[in-house]
Amino acid sequence: MAVDQITVQVIGNNLVAIAEEMGLTLVKTAYSTNVKERRDSSAALLDHEGATIAQAENAPLHMGSMLGLVGEIRKRYPASEIHPGDVFIANDPFTGGGTHLPDITVAAPFFCEGRLIAFATNIAHHSDVGGAKVLFIDIWSEGLRIPPIKLFDQGELRRDLFDFILLNCRMENERRGDLRAQFASLQTGLARLEALGAKYGAAVLAESIVQLADQSERQARAGIRRIPPGRYEFVDFMDDDGLGDEPVRIQVAVTVEGEEVTCDFTGSSPQVKGNINLSPSALRAAVYYAIKAVIDPTLPPNGGFYRVVRVLAPEGSVVSCVPPAPVRSRSDTAQRVADSILGALAQAIPERVPAACHSTVSSMQFFGKDPRTGEMYGYPEVIAGGYGGRPTSDGPDAVQVHITNTSNLPVEALEPEYPIIVERYELVPDSGGAGQYRGGLGLLRQYILHGDEARFGSHGDRHRIAPWGLGGGEPGRRGILTINPDTPEERRVWSKTQNVNLKRGDRVRICTPGGGGYGDPRLRDRAALERDLREGKITPGEAARAYGWRPE
Repeated sequence: MAVDQITVQVIGNNLVAIAEEMGLTLVKTAYSTNVKERRDSSAALLDHEGATIAQAENAPLHMGSMLGLVGEIRKRYPASEIHPGDVFIANDPFTGGGTHLPDITVAAPFFCEGRLIAFATNIAHHSDVGGAKVLFIDIWSEGLRIPPIKLFDQGELRRDLFDFILLNCRMENERRGDLRAQFASLQTGLARLEALGAKYGAAVLAESIVQLADQSERQARAGIRRIPPGRYEFVDFMDDDGLGDEPVRIQVAVTVEGEEVTCDFTGSSPQVKGNINLSPSALRAAVYYAIKAVIDPTLPPNGGFYRVVRVLAPEGSVVSCVPPAPVRSRSDTAQRVADSILGALAQAIPERVPAACHSTVSSMQFFGKDPRTGEMYGYPEVIAGGYGGRPTSDGPDAVQVHITNTSNLPVEALEPEYPIIVERYELVPDSGGAGQYRGGLGLLRQYILHGDEARFGSHGDRHRIAPWGLGGGEPGRRGILTINPDTPEERRVWSKTQNVNLKRGDRVRICTPGGGGYGDPRLRDRAALERDLREGKITPGEAARAYGWRPE
């Protein structure tokens, strides 16, 4: 049926607002600091076949947890077994439910006039889902795997299944609270969809969803036409896989032909023993992010856009792994995928691509028992870093980039919740790569443990291989992770550390990477250079070395 464009756009804006309200409901009702403060969560609406309708402005990588979800649900449950009031739950990256096990996804079908129109979905990063917490060597060691299964059946909670999930988690109350927040988010989305369906009817709503996807496809094709046709290749590396010292190769060839783009990752390393492997859905999410960022940042991130992007990757490679590959720290590899695509497209449209960002998820994870309560705790945190210098401006300091979009956990929220004190939290001078436009600065964050003991783990990257510059800009400074810095017990550990035993009074310091610089440093505006000196962002020695600065 024909639907006028004003109605289509009104419905489209409503759908985006519903996704955003679902995300806000999840954050506002969550129990853990990781969701309620850091917003490590996402929400989206998917159509009846699983294509994205609307996504809240959360973490782009989380879309990978939803890309194959509905298709897997439909394979496991025929149409006759999907009803109003059902809720499905999943987290397994190899059966369409996630990109790593801590990201638990829930989905609820929306029916209008008896017709399945869409699914309301959301995802929350849970700080614990069982598993070894010592050495992640395969998918089984990483925690409880949940294939897409029905947790609510026509509005009735399957209590036995819910209890089974909670039993496999160390912090049962925290998991229960966050899961209930996810259910509340679904109820919010369904209520808003029901109101929209009551106003417009199933036929108009369904046809509008189709037209919105078609419009996104046309907009994407127009953006691709602005890129010179050709094949653009780029190679970047991960420092290592966390178990060995060999760099891990990420290779991409981006082919722009007509109104479509192909990203071919042939030549990338085979899947590795360490837990940095990407599942196919996680790879697609990272690719879609990077292409959208370049061709048109205003592009609605729905299934219509995905039609013009083709992703090729060898099965069993680090960017398209197969079971039982460990994937827990897959986010750093997704960051490098985004860097590689941007590096390739910088050859075609350098005026629209920044230098390399810190492009890592510098994750700090503490697990122990809180002496104040006698209960176990798990504190995860992702520390920001420097953005790459851009063709017309410096890179921002201390930001999350690319496929992640979480907040920091404020010290005022961290310290009452956990037996951990933040001693230092500051920018790292000279960490941004020199350039006509400087790379953004990384962060220093230093913790002291006030509990009796804890296990510490981290994952990150760019501690060995620096973020690259563009157009003559210098690389950003690499990251550094240190236990008990500035003491006789000081020891440096590499970015991917899975098991460090800490005792009361031990300190952990992370210095995250800075962004690469853009353009010849000798062309930097002197006023901008002197402002950096006044603000302490660069030191006089670095100003003299990199920029030829001399005091007047």
